[in-house]
Amino acid sequence: MPALFSQPLDHQYKLAGPSAPIDLSIPRPLRDEARAVISQWAGYEPTPILSLSGLADGLGIGAVLAKNEAGRFGLGSFKALGGAFAVAHALSGMSPDEIASATVATASDGNHGLSVAWGARRIGCHCKIYLHANVAESRAELIRQQGAEVVRVAGNYDDSTHQARQDSLANGWKLMSDTAISDEDEAPSVVMAGYTVMMDEIIAELAERDVRPTHVFVQGGCGGLAAAAFGALFDAWGPGVRFVMVEPDKADCLYQSARAGEPVRIDGDLDTVMGGLSVGEVSLSAWRTIQPIVTDYLIISDDAAVRTMTALGDGRFGDRPTVVGDAGSAGLAGLIEAAQDAAIRAALGLDAESVVLTIITEGAVDKSGYRTLTGFDPLEVAERAA
Repeated sequence: MPALFSQPLDHQYKLAGPSAPIDLSIPRPLRDEARAVISQWAGYEPTPILSLSGLADGLGIGAVLAKNEAGRFGLGSFKALGGAFAVAHALSGMSPDEIASATVATASDGNHGLSVAWGARRIGCHCKIYLHANVAESRAELIRQQGAEVVRVAGNYDDSTHQARQDSLANGWKLMSDTAISDEDEAPSVVMAGYTVMMDEIIAELAERDVRPTHVFVQGGCGGLAAAAFGALFDAWGPGVRFVMVEPDKADCLYQSARAGEPVRIDGDLDTVMGGLSVGEVSLSAWRTIQPIVTDYLIISDDAAVRTMTALGDGRFGDRPTVVGDAGSAGLAGLIEAAQDAAIRAALGLDAESVVLTIITEGAVDKSGYRTLTGFDPLEVAERAA
């Protein structure tokens, strides 16, 4: 069964007065820079917002909108916006010789590292990506194909994060981390600025459609995506939207932090099938935005994610078949689980008038993993959807 933790309904607005504005973590000039830079990259185009009317009907809610990041720059996930922009930002103003001798590094569950490696390849610098023991070798190989060196680290994501930080400080490398473990870490805010390009696309398209969501379900991880998404959407839409964080029950550091009222680190191997969310330590820069804005925290099982991936790939709800990766399924899986649990449905105010926005953060980046979890070939699913 899913578990829900809801903050008092006035909590997310308690800092919204003019004397104490909510800290959106990402300065507006940095958001503007990200949009200006990324929109000029070859292959840039806004990703689609799917209207999953069959799923909405099945759940008895007004509409389900899903921003589908599977086609982003050919890398298969929203992460393409963040890590690559952080590399471009960090090395801007350098001479060609300085760039060629520079090294960027980061820890990753797979997709962020792929983005950093792609960004390093684009600009021409060296790159080292730290992967923990639970990251699939197929994801490591995708990173190597971008010309980066993969460094394996025993333990979990948090162990790889600390190792990448330590080695970067010792060697003078530029750390492109997407999680801030100290207040001095600047790169995570730059990474999040890249993610806001996706949110600008959402805001513009929904304004054209004259649609305003009542709920936004976004997956957790270290909190970087959620802070970028919720912060940008709160900035654009203000009060009146329920911002729901969704996490795996095996890696719920944000949920546990909300219950504690402060960032906490959870222990264990964090071994969830939702690989990109296998994180036990909250990004401090993200928490500053998340804590005052998020209304509800929802944790789900691995089985819920797999059921959602399979159902969407099969077109089970009557919508066009859609390839959704493991971490990419979390927002939709949380919505499906919540809508089918009477108590949680009522607590979240989900009804026939609700308009829910979610983000499919990745397609089948790990194709072999997708086949194992769903029994489907992602290419065949895409063919049936065409």
